[in-house]
Amino acid sequence: MMRRQVLVDGKVRTDLQFPAGFQDVISIPKTDEQFRLLFDVKGRFVLHRITKEEASYKLCRVSQFDKAKKASIGRNPFHVGQSGVIPYIVTHDGRTIRFADPNIKVNDTVKVDIATGKVIGHLKFDVGQLAMITRGANIGRVGAIVSIEHHPGSFDIVHVRDRKNNVFATRLQNVFVIGESNKPFISLPKGKGVKLDILEERELKEKKQVEA
Repeated sequence: MMRRQVLVDGKVRTDLQFPAGFQDVISIPKTDEQFRLLFDVKGRFVLHRITKEEASYKLCRVSQFDKAKKASIGRNPFHVGQSGVIPYIVTHDGRTIRFADPNIKVNDTVKVDIATGKVIGHLKFDVGQLAMITRGANIGRVGAIVSIEHHPGSFDIVHVRDRKNNVFATRLQNVFVIGESNKPFISLPKGKGVKLDILEERELKEKKQVEA
């Protein structure tokens, strides 16, 4: 790191304690390797190896920070009056992106070009979208959003179905949209976000031992 050969989201980092988080892209130019920081189904961070093309962008979830649940409005310090109002969004990794598309809403996911910091794609938070769970008991699981339950005064609940047709529920804040239908915008780590039960894990281990 002190040789300036480790990049996080395209920026050189030399601090050993620098906090990297979900969806961050870690590049090592010296060895020509790129990784994306994701979760496995056991809730652990995993460095997933990706291609150079995929390392050029990352997915960012639009954070909740105002009651209207719309893109927040900021005031340009160089202008006075209503003409100085600039729309902007804030993402889960702390990015502030100005002049955002008005169709982007809170909980949606934006595809951000790492080199320029501009939005190059948009995924709506809606039924049928592919999502990864980022917190809670189902962390790391991937599936399609089946339904969204709204509970005024409490937590909204999202029901998700994985590739094995298992349905589970989690809070809306834990859901991170990563693709449309069955087409993820990013490659997934080993297991593809499908959680195995105890018996299935044992069978998989026995199969590996036999093959070895």
